[in-house]
Amino acid sequence: MDCCVMSTCLQFGSGLLHNRIIRFGSSPITQRKYYLLFGANTKRRLGKTEIWVSQIGLGCWQFSGAVIGSFYWDSVPVAKVDEIVRVSLEGGVNFFDTAEMYSFGRSEKMLSSALTKAGIADGKVVVATKWLPYLRTANSIRKTISNRQAALAPLGVDLYQVHNPRSISSVEKQMSAMADLVEQKKIRAIGVSNFSPELMRRAHRALAKRGIPLASNQVRYSLLDRHIETDGTLEAAKDLGVTIIAYSPLAQGLLTGRFHRDPSLINKLPFMRRRIVRRMVEKSRPLVEMLGEVSTFYGVSAAQIALNWLINYNGDMVVAIPGATRAEQAAQNARAMSFTLSPPDMKRLDSLCTKSGVL
Repeated sequence: MDCCVMSTCLQFGSGLLHNRIIRFGSSPITQRKYYLLFGANTKRRLGKTEIWVSQIGLGCWQFSGAVIGSFYWDSVPVAKVDEIVRVSLEGGVNFFDTAEMYSFGRSEKMLSSALTKAGIADGKVVVATKWLPYLRTANSIRKTISNRQAALAPLGVDLYQVHNPRSISSVEKQMSAMADLVEQKKIRAIGVSNFSPELMRRAHRALAKRGIPLASNQVRYSLLDRHIETDGTLEAAKDLGVTIIAYSPLAQGLLTGRFHRDPSLINKLPFMRRRIVRRMVEKSRPLVEMLGEVSTFYGVSAAQIALNWLINYNGDMVVAIPGATRAEQAAQNARAMSFTLSPPDMKRLDSLCTKSGVL
């Protein structure tokens, strides 16, 4: 079948949105459909490892239950957890992130159970978890890995991360303990979380001495929080070949636009999220309105536009792990991988962040 490509432009605000028309025979397909039909490969290499993860993963903090998660999330029943995980898998998600800190194993167990019920065997998806460093030495990494394995069984630990730089031990000793676990085949790859550029470089150097790459640095990153672009974190990750795993990529739900449309919803949020959202709702309004306009053009949601910008603006070095408390949210998040924003549209969103003082 003959294929013909033509480009037109649509006026959008004070700029232009590019509308590419693809013809198959006599049937025109707009750029929006073009992106949906011919999107890029949705898997990305995790750092310099041999692990490939979906551009959108599933963050599992909300599976923590009442112990830790209640300050940010409503409790998610088991049946809903199972549905969220199943829908994520159906949407092409193969990357799931949890942590010891998320109610000390409850989130890990809920995730493992849901994946097992969905028929997922070890090695079929990528499971990431994190060691809790508070008031602990590096030796705790070696001593407690069996607890993480037990919580996630029958699935293994693919990516093991240091949750934050709060250990009593040096970064070098922590990386040495992590490297031991790789060599013992108890984990497949090593990551860090909330590490500064200098600490990330130290972790990378320590692992390089053992011939092991630093796979990732998990940090807060979204259109409303872009501090890693200015504090050297993103630049260091590029230099080292480290993947950025973006948590809170929808800024506690602000980038969905629902709190701007109906501010009364803010009062229904758990305490910590309520404080964050209330503080940022007006400052973020110009950006959220722009997301709504762009989303109408692409025929997707504002949240999907925000996620798509995040996973594409810096090439292939960023993946995002939005959470979900409902299956519909998980399905929408996964569909953010089904299209690609045009470069002019990504630039317009970037410029609006700068003008509105978000950066």
